[in-house]
Amino acid sequence: MEFNESLDQISAKVRDLKDGIETEEATKNAFIMPFIGQVLGYDVFNPNEVIPEFTADIGVKKGEKIDYALVQDGQVQILIECKKIGQPLSLENASQLYRYFACTKARIGVLTNGQVWNFYMDIDEPNKMDSKPFLVLDLLDIDDTVLPALQKLTKPAFDLDSIASSAEELKYVGALKRAVSTEFTNPSDDFVKLLAGHVYDGAFYASVMEKFRPLVAKALKQFLSDQVNDRLKTALGADDIKIAPASADESENDADGTSSQEGSSDDDGIITTEEEIAGYRIVKAIACSDVDPARITMRDAKSYCSIFLDDNNRKPICRLFFNTKHKYLGLFDENKNCSREPINGLNDIYKYSENIREEVRRLLINE
Repeated sequence: MEFNESLDQISAKVRDLKDGIETEEATKNAFIMPFIGQVLGYDVFNPNEVIPEFTADIGVKKGEKIDYALVQDGQVQILIECKKIGQPLSLENASQLYRYFACTKARIGVLTNGQVWNFYMDIDEPNKMDSKPFLVLDLLDIDDTVLPALQKLTKPAFDLDSIASSAEELKYVGALKRAVSTEFTNPSDDFVKLLAGHVYDGAFYASVMEKFRPLVAKALKQFLSDQVNDRLKTALGADDIKIAPASADESENDADGTSSQEGSSDDDGIITTEEEIAGYRIVKAIACSDVDPARITMRDAKSYCSIFLDDNNRKPICRLFFNTKHKYLGLFDENKNCSREPINGLNDIYKYSENIREEVRRLLINE
């Protein structure tokens, strides 16, 4: 099985089963052993590769065990300490991992609760495990940028030298990304002061902090939204989005009996919103399983956005009714009747993926 496919399977398993797992042993059986076997590529039933309850006496500490030791070429390379799913990962609760790392030749320490996997090395000080991981993998929120490094930790591709050479950059870039994410979600006092200092010259009293905290949070969200929208516009380009009045074929009554307002030649007031573009993007992504996405186009008008095959008004795929209080997705049947399906948000469009694909297939058959 391919590496990415195995990772996706374990991720889906965690998502489906995590709420029913109540003990550390159940976590090991359901998530950790499958990850070791399917993702990292070790034979969990071969004690020459995976040693459960690994013991190495340390000074006065006798009989302490670590959950798993992974062996390459007869030598322990990776130590794994396990916690119950959902339990926070704190090195204070994994002192064995610290001690075993120092007394064995293992260069990789892992702390996991089955969902989150923290990978450690001795970047800061030789033979002493770092307090911060160089790689963090959350199976419910996978960061694709860490996957090449994770693959180097698998048994078939194990490359300790390559991992060591890139671990420092991975560690600090990953930590910085997590810090940025935290600041964007819940700005700290220092961050609020830093940004507010660019626009506010007065003394920074507690009342000023409370005034600027929500403003900074709002500005950060708007900045991210603007960045996403700019990328979306660039990705979509302008060629496949047209702002124009509908033709006579588009101006027929909808299935609910209401008449379109698009028959007029006056196209003033037509505004293509970012939400409409995003909805079009979703429909295009759904339809691309059956047709070249370059053939999917959109025309905007006052009442709704029409999405076509080949920019042909006789080949409508669906409509987006986003200009009213409640949003609807317009779906066509084999007789070209359009029914409005209520949706609560853009993600609800995916519920009608098969309807969209079915209409595309009908249009292709009739060519």
